[in-house]
Amino acid sequence: MNLALGSTLRCSDGALRELADVVVDAQGRRVTHVVVQPKRRHEDARLVPLELVGEDVEGLSLFCTAEMLDGLEPVREYAYLPAGTKPEEGGEWDVGVEDVLVVPSFEPLDVAEPELDPNVNLMYDRVPKGEVELRLTSSVYSSDEHRVGSVNGAVVGEDGAITALNVLRGHLWWHREISVPVDAIAALENDAATLAVEKGELKRFPARKAR
Repeated sequence: MNLALGSTLRCSDGALRELADVVVDAQGRRVTHVVVQPKRRHEDARLVPLELVGEDVEGLSLFCTAEMLDGLEPVREYAYLPAGTKPEEGGEWDVGVEDVLVVPSFEPLDVAEPELDPNVNLMYDRVPKGEVELRLTSSVYSSDEHRVGSVNGAVVGEDGAITALNVLRGHLWWHREISVPVDAIAALENDAATLAVEKGELKRFPARKAR
């Protein structure tokens, strides 16, 4: 099954959702959950067990209705913390991908010494303990420390085992997707993947023009 990030999933009642992220057991190299959301509305994203995802001739589907989907665990959380501080982890959850929301200041112009707020608004995802999250902007690095692209999805077999990581390379005018087999992946971590091959070796893997 090809879990192409950004692709559309159809619920059993016909409602459409977007595949935003994949959640991975990094040690076992296995996708356990996907993050599904209404198109471009990550604040309403839900954590969906991979068992509820299928693939047919029309693409990816969900074995649940939109109402059932909305009853699943939300992933997005918010915190107001000092810059550089990590949200607390605990219980059954770890922190997945994070984004800092910069809020513009509207201090009066005649304030001689305005106080700078040391805190920032942090948006982050909750993922199951011991697992990591990958999204479309997650960077992929070669073994010789070059950034070679970003995660574009994963191909999984039975029980969610990853058989290949899809890496998006290119720039504004062209994009190419390279399918990197699982034995060429050195490490998977939150919002990043490191390959076990150098940048120049990528040309030996299957590639196609990205949509």
